[in-house]
Amino acid sequence: MSLIYYIGLALSAVIGVSLGLIGGGGSILTVPILVYFLDVETHAAVGMSLAVVGATSLFGSYLHYKRGNVNFPAATVFGIAGIFGAFFGTPLTNLVAPAVLMLIFGGLMFVVAISMLWRRNHAERPAASEQILWKAILAGFGVGVLTGFLGVGGGFLIVPALVMFGGLAIKEAVGTSLFVIFLNCAAGLIGHASRNYFDWSLTALVMSLAVGGAGLGVVLSHRLAANHLQKTFAVLVLAVSVFLFAKNYAILF
Repeated sequence: MSLIYYIGLALSAVIGVSLGLIGGGGSILTVPILVYFLDVETHAAVGMSLAVVGATSLFGSYLHYKRGNVNFPAATVFGIAGIFGAFFGTPLTNLVAPAVLMLIFGGLMFVVAISMLWRRNHAERPAASEQILWKAILAGFGVGVLTGFLGVGGGFLIVPALVMFGGLAIKEAVGTSLFVIFLNCAAGLIGHASRNYFDWSLTALVMSLAVGGAGLGVVLSHRLAANHLQKTFAVLVLAVSVFLFAKNYAILF
């Protein structure tokens, strides 16, 4: 095995740390890690990502639940809407060339990084006083479409949506986000499993490393300042987005 391969395995643990720590973010790194470090074909990587992120999020949500940070009514609204969105987005994956898919990834990561940097000073703002149901349903559906199409859990979108439309405090939104991600990933994986071959042994290895990282992330989430961690991760996501643009722009143009 090459050094790049082992670096990819180490980064797999980072996926879990991020999910447990801030309720998202790590999932958007999973496909690039699988493709560029572990040499997985892009379309197969999307489905494998759903399995890895789904299992890791389920474990993380359980740990947050033990600390009282999962709101199941809010998770149900976002989750059901997200399941429908995931089934809608899944068939779109194979319609897009791998280089285009990675450019879309890069663009999404850039937007996410800028959003996280902007929100870092507002992470502990008071939660909304009430849930705006129709907006929560639309937000959940939109995140589900992205989950099925790109293989991302969508926590970087779910957490702020739960705060703005679900009336949750930030720590509760993190735990609830993980359960919603699990539901979305399960729905997306069902669609992808029938369309692409997966290397299940590699999937299980990456999954075990990510789950271990999630346990560490949950512990850290209750000890470290969320705004500092969010800023650091945003810079990492921004760097990866630049790499994806540089790597795939020349292929298309």
